[in-house]
Formats: sequence, structure tokens, C-alpha cells
Amino acid sequence: MRKRLIQIFGFLVSSLGWVFVLCSMAMDYWRISQIGGQGGSFIIKVAWYWSNLWKDCFTDSTAVTDCRDYGVLWSVRYVQAVRGLLMCGLTIGFFAVTCCFIGMECTYIGGEQQTKDKLVVSGAVFHFVGGERGA
Repeated sequence: MRKRLIQIFGFLVSSLGWVFVLCSMAMDYWRISQIGGQGGSFIIKVAWYWSNLWKDCFTDSTAVTDCRDYGVLWSVRYVQAVRGLLMCGLTIGFFAVTCCFIGMECTYIGGEQQTKDKLVVSGAVFHFVGGERGA
């Protein structure tokens, strides 16, 4: 019974870490900077520049937002490295969640106990390699 509880808790925590990595891919405000607002009215001269992994945006004081998508994926060096690492981590994390789910003691898929234990260990290794270390 204790082994099952530990496996279920570990599965939930590691799956939650995978979901957090997935959510970070969709966040809009990775980098924010304020432009203007010095020596005059904040209403007229202020604007915000923000970007994420997919686009650059510019919002002025009238709340008009102008966005530019990254046209060529390999044109931005550092953004591409982060984007690639996150996608690799998500793919490896998906395999980790699948291996851990099949290998848990409380599921009826996966065969005999020794095979299930190997699946759980390989799922844990995939989680560490993919970067999802839990909440």
C-alpha cells in the first residue's frame, strides 16, 4: 500500500512539473521593458515593449498593441535555443509520463512486476533528463 501511495504521489508531482514546462511555452511576457515616460507626461510618451518565444510586441499608452511574429525560425539565436530546449524537454517529459503511468503498481497495463519497475525507473530518468523535476 505504501509503495502505491509513493508512486501515485511521485507521478502527480512529476506530471505537474511537465505541465508547468508546457505552460511556460505559452506565456507572453518573457521580457518586458518600458520606453519613455521621462521629462513629460506619462500618458503621451510611454510605451511597453514585450516579447516571448514566438513574437515581439509593442504597446503604446493608448493600449494599441502591434505584434510581429518571428518570420524565420532560425533568425533569433538565443530564443531559438530556449525554444528548442523546451520542446525537447516536453517531448521527453511526455514519454516519461507515459512510462510512469504504465509502470505504476496500481495500473493493470505493463505486464509483470519486474517489467513495471523498469518502466517506472526509466520514466524517472526521462523526467530528470527532460528537466521536469516537480513542483
